[in-house]
Amino acid sequence: MTVLCDSWQRQINYLRISVTDRCNLNCIYCSEGGLSTQARLRSENLTYEEINRIVEVAAVLGITKVRLTGGEPLVRSDLSRLVGMLARIKGINDISLTTNGMLLGQYASELKRAGLKRVNVSLDTLQADKFKRIAGSDNLKDVLAGIESARTSGLNPVKINMVVLRGINDDEIIDFARLTIDQGWHIRFIEFMPLGKLKNEVGEMVSGEEIRKRIQNLGHLEPDACKGGEGPARYYRFTGAEGTIGFISPMTQHFCHSCNRLRLTADGQLRPCLLDDDEVDLRAALRNGAKTEELTELIRRAVGLKQEQHHLDEGIGPSKRSMRGIGG
Repeated sequence: MTVLCDSWQRQINYLRISVTDRCNLNCIYCSEGGLSTQARLRSENLTYEEINRIVEVAAVLGITKVRLTGGEPLVRSDLSRLVGMLARIKGINDISLTTNGMLLGQYASELKRAGLKRVNVSLDTLQADKFKRIAGSDNLKDVLAGIESARTSGLNPVKINMVVLRGINDDEIIDFARLTIDQGWHIRFIEFMPLGKLKNEVGEMVSGEEIRKRIQNLGHLEPDACKGGEGPARYYRFTGAEGTIGFISPMTQHFCHSCNRLRLTADGQLRPCLLDDDEVDLRAALRNGAKTEELTELIRRAVGLKQEQHHLDEGIGPSKRSMRGIGG
């Protein structure tokens, strides 16, 4: 099997695909900050067939895992059709989804049947009034119903992503952690990344180490080899708990040394890094009739552009797209 490596000998086997930059929520840390958040024309986005073609080429190069993101991926119609297409590609053995959960109750079973393996759900609060403040919506109940639907449909493990913001939702850290004991949830605490004007408009980042100290009174945390996908989280489990706790710390303990991913934007730009503006245009190549050899070379070029690490701690980050536009 072909192995795709960057200049620092990191094996690249994971492709995150944004299928749309549209979203049915307006989370304060995702769509603000002065970066472009205007949804693109549908004609500018890759078709499912174009996405499938890219993944077919990427799979030959060594990509084995695909995650569908947005915006909110479930606002794009007939997403299960794309899942089914990707599930038939030789070499792709893991297809997952990151969603805000609003529409998950409607589509979970259909996505599972099409070949989706598991989901990550973004949920930053368990309180309805705070959910409206953070996400701009009154529909917390729909997200909770979507989580339960995913679990019963077999999209496991369902991982819950909580971006922790000081003075906004950090008072719920213990409540979320306790869910791993009481209900077997898999919680991932994520350090806020201050992009653009967000650093001045959103609550301060709470470090993974501080979060860990806050929850230590709930019990003994043991390292856990979490199944269900490779990624940047460090996983733990309270003794006897069914659920797990993950810490994703891009600010205080960056994981660039083990980065194994590329990102494909909805409009067909292949990005080597979430936090760098370098892009390689695959859409133009596809629509100009590019053959497999040309697409292969473009993917290799993107891998060659991967930097050793991000420089967000130095105030250097993406300036051309919002997190919604990149795909998170």
